[in-house]
Amino acid sequence: MKRNCKLSRLALGLTLAISGAACVTEPTSNSNSEIGRATPSPLASPTVAATTEVTGVPVTLPVLDAFFASDEAFTPELKTRLSLTDDQIAQLRAVAREETSKLRETETGDYGGTTAEARELAASRMKEIVGADKGSQLAAFVSERWRAGGDDLDAKNEKTSTESVATSPNAVPTDSRIVVNAPAYRMDVFEGGRLIKSYKVGIGYPEFPLPTGLRKAKAIIFNPTWTPPDEPWVESPSSKVKVGEKVEAGSKLNPLGLLKIPIGSPSLIHGGKTLAKLGTFSSHGCVGLTDALVQDFAKVLAQLANQKLSDADIANYKKNRSETKQVTLSNPVPVELRYETIVAEDGKLHLYRDVYGRLTNTEENLRAVLEANGVKLEDLTEEERSQTLEALEEMSRDPKGKLAQGPMASTGASTASTASPSASPVSSPKAVVQKSARITRNFKGKKEIVINIAALKGKGYPAMAGRGTGTRKAKT
Repeated sequence: MKRNCKLSRLALGLTLAISGAACVTEPTSNSNSEIGRATPSPLASPTVAATTEVTGVPVTLPVLDAFFASDEAFTPELKTRLSLTDDQIAQLRAVAREETSKLRETETGDYGGTTAEARELAASRMKEIVGADKGSQLAAFVSERWRAGGDDLDAKNEKTSTESVATSPNAVPTDSRIVVNAPAYRMDVFEGGRLIKSYKVGIGYPEFPLPTGLRKAKAIIFNPTWTPPDEPWVESPSSKVKVGEKVEAGSKLNPLGLLKIPIGSPSLIHGGKTLAKLGTFSSHGCVGLTDALVQDFAKVLAQLANQKLSDADIANYKKNRSETKQVTLSNPVPVELRYETIVAEDGKLHLYRDVYGRLTNTEENLRAVLEANGVKLEDLTEEERSQTLEALEEMSRDPKGKLAQGPMASTGASTASTASPSASPVSSPKAVVQKSARITRNFKGKKEIVINIAALKGKGYPAMAGRGTGTRKAKT
């Protein structure tokens, strides 16, 4: 199928280096669905040793493609660990690359793809190529490698045994770290347990979702190079780049911009987005910012690592765009990736769209969030309770207006696959169902419903600091 010049330019601008800059992240237990029963203290930050259990990791073909392109050890390990043949690996590469090439941003915000569909497609194609048993083994291997951020799995398991992740809903960190909540399209910077800055971000497509878990930012790379992936749009006659031919730092053909911040292979925090793309699906499993905001964030990140990175330093890197420089952080900063669709915040309950279909908008999870703040569902007024349950059902729908259900229950929600009524999306009046079915064709419109809850006044997770502008604002 021929691709015109416009499509080529569009693909170049949004394909953030599946080779050398693709994006994903490690999952642990940071979603509403995996929190268990809430504790009575909303401001504490309970921690447990990071587990090696693989949860909430939907393996899709674009994710598989990212590992083929950016992880040199991936292919050899498919041979040694799974005994896959060269022919099987070649077929897997081809189908993964083909599916990745279909990912495209839209100008209207309409996006009909779902994570569940992408996961089912990947499982089907892997089964066709390597068989049912090997297909399951391959999915488990990719999940584990994704969880480990591309690191050596044994070393990663040993290293993370002393690291901690929040286990109560909406937990406020007591240390210095970055917290990203994908359904809220929000990234927060905590310094000594105090929220100092917030950013609105772009997140990964449903077919290439931003996972959950704890990673670390260890370096800031200025003027990164970029190698175009082996995809149809690159091979088109109108393309100005060639497959496998490195695009130098500073080139106008390089979509990475001034800097990138790796947070475990193959994920990044990066710039290159327009303001209109913040709060949307706009990357391959990455956290996306505008160029101005990612520069601001880089300075704050360096601050958390007790290193100086001034405007003058950044200006110097801009002057020498052809020279790649790496600022290694002597004190790596934890980056916690969450999937929380129900958030209590100072007198308000925020219910976000279940963007990756992980079945997190359940009554069970709602109760857990409320109880973490010392409030029971029965304590709400009749009006508050009615509004909340209706909103919960509405936010459970996918882009096509259907209630999220099916295979994603096992990957995104440990409780969703049980027979308990509270583990299923909450039922509500038919009028609400009909209304929400009309508004959920895309995520551009209603991505969030906010309900005032009197009993939550002064409780919960802190409100955004700076509201996505990068403006510093102390939070007491």
